[in-house]
Amino acid sequence: MSTVEGADRQGPVDELLTTVRSGRLARIPELLAGLDAAQRRAALTALKALRKELRQEWSREATETRGRLLVAGAGCHSGPAAAATWLAGSDFGVRDWARNSVLHQVVEAQPVEWQVEVVTRLAVRPVRNQGWSMYPVMEAVVRRTGCEVPRGETFVRGWTDRVSDFGSRGARPTLAEKLRQDAFTPVLLPELLELADVGWQLTHRHSPRPGDVWTEAIGELAAAGLVDRAELLDRCLARLLRGGKPADQRALLEVLRALGPTPAEYAARVRDLVALLDGQSVLAGHAQEVLAGLDEAGLIEPEVLAEASAVVLFRTEKKLVRAQLAWLDKAARRAPGRSGPVVLAAAEAFGHPDAALQERALNVVARHLKAAGEAVVAELRTAAEGLNPAHHLRAGELLGAPVGGDGDDPDTGWNAFLPPAPEPRPLGAPIGSAVELAEELSALLASEEPAVADFERVLDGLVRLTRLDRRALAEAVEPVRRVHPWRGTNSVGDCTPREILYVVAAVAAVAGETPPWKVWDYLGRKGRSVLRGAHTTVHGAVLAARLEEAAWQVHHAGLPYLLATPTDATGALDAAELVERLAGYEAAGVKPGKADLSQALLRVDVRAQEAVLKAAEALTSPAGRWLAHWLRTGGLPGQPSERVVFAPGKGVRHTNVHGDRWWEEVERIAVAQPGIGAGPKGPGGERLPAEPRALLDGTEPSVARARTVYGWTWRPVAHWFAMLPWHREELAARWLDPFAGGADQDERGAARYLPLLAEAGGPAGLALHLALAYGLGSRHAEDRTAAVDALLVLAARGELDGALLGRELGALVACGTVMAGRLGAALTTAAETGARATVWSVLGAALPGLLGEADQSARGLGDLVALAADCARRTGARGPVAEVTAAAERGGSGRVVKEARALRDVLAG
Repeated sequence: MSTVEGADRQGPVDELLTTVRSGRLARIPELLAGLDAAQRRAALTALKALRKELRQEWSREATETRGRLLVAGAGCHSGPAAAATWLAGSDFGVRDWARNSVLHQVVEAQPVEWQVEVVTRLAVRPVRNQGWSMYPVMEAVVRRTGCEVPRGETFVRGWTDRVSDFGSRGARPTLAEKLRQDAFTPVLLPELLELADVGWQLTHRHSPRPGDVWTEAIGELAAAGLVDRAELLDRCLARLLRGGKPADQRALLEVLRALGPTPAEYAARVRDLVALLDGQSVLAGHAQEVLAGLDEAGLIEPEVLAEASAVVLFRTEKKLVRAQLAWLDKAARRAPGRSGPVVLAAAEAFGHPDAALQERALNVVARHLKAAGEAVVAELRTAAEGLNPAHHLRAGELLGAPVGGDGDDPDTGWNAFLPPAPEPRPLGAPIGSAVELAEELSALLASEEPAVADFERVLDGLVRLTRLDRRALAEAVEPVRRVHPWRGTNSVGDCTPREILYVVAAVAAVAGETPPWKVWDYLGRKGRSVLRGAHTTVHGAVLAARLEEAAWQVHHAGLPYLLATPTDATGALDAAELVERLAGYEAAGVKPGKADLSQALLRVDVRAQEAVLKAAEALTSPAGRWLAHWLRTGGLPGQPSERVVFAPGKGVRHTNVHGDRWWEEVERIAVAQPGIGAGPKGPGGERLPAEPRALLDGTEPSVARARTVYGWTWRPVAHWFAMLPWHREELAARWLDPFAGGADQDERGAARYLPLLAEAGGPAGLALHLALAYGLGSRHAEDRTAAVDALLVLAARGELDGALLGRELGALVACGTVMAGRLGAALTTAAETGARATVWSVLGAALPGLLGEADQSARGLGDLVALAADCARRTGARGPVAEVTAAAERGGSGRVVKEARALRDVLAG
């Protein structure tokens, strides 16, 4: 081939490329038609290079070029697989090129087999860019060629988006009318039920106009016979049985209801209905209702009732259990011959945790026991052993033999069984190598909230290992620094343990590396702080002072180790260990840092033995003499908190800027926190630095709340509690607002720190018990669980004042801050661990508030009184309570009155 012929052969390719770069889109089909297979391959190589060149450019011109590139590439690909990959590229999705007629013209020019294969591949290819769909091209090919309709998820989603597009104005067909006219509907409508997130597809893609709702349209088409009704029913039930997101399950249930299965159709699928009884509550309720109707119509076998009862009667939803017992009762009334299986099925509820439901089950057994006959009595007696002791007497009379035996005797094990008090959790040996430190530093930075022990070990390790081998440490932490670079000045957020990266940057600086400019600029300069901004909390300031001082010490390699590293995970520091550390400082001729020494003093256990005091008094440095004086005088004295009530119109406005209740004023029981004081001065007049002194200051009740800045609220973190491990009462008072927010503002998370406070040291007074009370009434189950853990820890350590906690809970329920139902769930959890005596000590003191001041119609109050009766009965509590007696003597048969009568009888012996 001559050079001239080669130039002529490449001419059309160059013209195509020039058009793609800056020409008119409409010319591309004509240019493609003039290319042979070799020229298309040559053009494709250049088109791929151009696509790579455009990946980092997003101008308007680049977007237009991408459209021409997409069309040209579709025409140059001879293989369907590669063509489908090209067309599905997410970088083409800036504009909806799939609707462009030029692209359709190029695709139509390809062989029919090519078009069908490309559509088959695109139909199942996941969509990366959610705004980019090739459905218009796929639909045009399927309708034009008459090929089989693809069933891939991408094609089904594209179809549903197209038929549910109600963007046009004026007269337009409804969704049901559009589906009737669409030839794809019989094939794709059943596939719609298989989509992930089908709930959103079915419930959020319609207009308010009748006929535009997917569920109604599906029911209408099924009734008209335009889709396979049996297939829709089977697919819908199968998808429900597979489980999934609640929104999907609710939407599919609406589809099932819209299909309106007949009793005969449901009877043919009875096994699916029984399986649904174990599903989400709304599904179980529907299945239960349908099965009860089928049973009444005689369309199912009698054994189904027993099978259904075995599933439902163990569920926690009281509504479902009540409905199941009612179904059993009706079945025995209609057919007395079924009484035997009915009473045995009802006995399944004897082990239900709710005593009221046990009583309902016992009522069903009582009504039909005579018809059931003696054959079931032995089995019923065995089942009755699981009843609450409140029902043992009646069950014994009904079944003709005592039930429960010695189980009602309070001396046989029903008294509180408490877990052992938590043992100290020592931090372990210091980090011994640079490699180990790098590993622990990486784990610390990857954690959302690092543990106190992990942070303290790493901080101490940075100081220790820098002095031993700076360069080895810098090399070891370099990979961590690349993943977690220090970002510089913290001008907005609070100082957190993550700012340990500032110390790591200082390590790199002392190893000879060019340091971050902010380290050089701020390190050690008085009056300037790189870790503190305008909104730093007092706790963040203490942490920042420690980190800044550690970075300065690392820079000068001045310390062999840190003094304030705790010996226990709570943040506590053993006095003997601190004395030994200071002795090591004196031997090395090292002067401790002020922030490090002050934090050590705040953490040290002042309950030192005489031998430790003598060892401290043998120290000769100013820091040593201050420590000896601190230990001898008892350190910081604990301060009690005082009760304050914030009521609507009298106190402050407690708001939740992110919730629906932002406008409410809530009545809140709070405490005033007096200042702890600065503690004893050293023999030479030494005082704690400014940061810890601010930490010890008192706060007024009106501002003893989480600090809010620009709509964000600072929440306590574990490190803040570890700063004063022997003053949990003062910490609880300072941060009472976040604990209360979990109950009256439905906030999440603060209560998880209650176990930390319970395990810490110092008096457990009003503030701590009030924080625990709010935690037990928290909105979220995980917060209530944490509060129960704290309750059990305090009880195991003998530090729980049940009467104080009970009085506060009664007052909180009475003023509406804590909901009785949430409190009942928490205390039931505690009682189920065996701590019934502990729970009674709390509920017994709460009863005057619960029955004398609280709204008697409050949801869950009856459950609380029932729990109190159960705990009193099992622990042998005796002695009348005036409010219980008054509630029991009220008229009516409400739950609270009924349970109050039971409690009155228990307390009367």
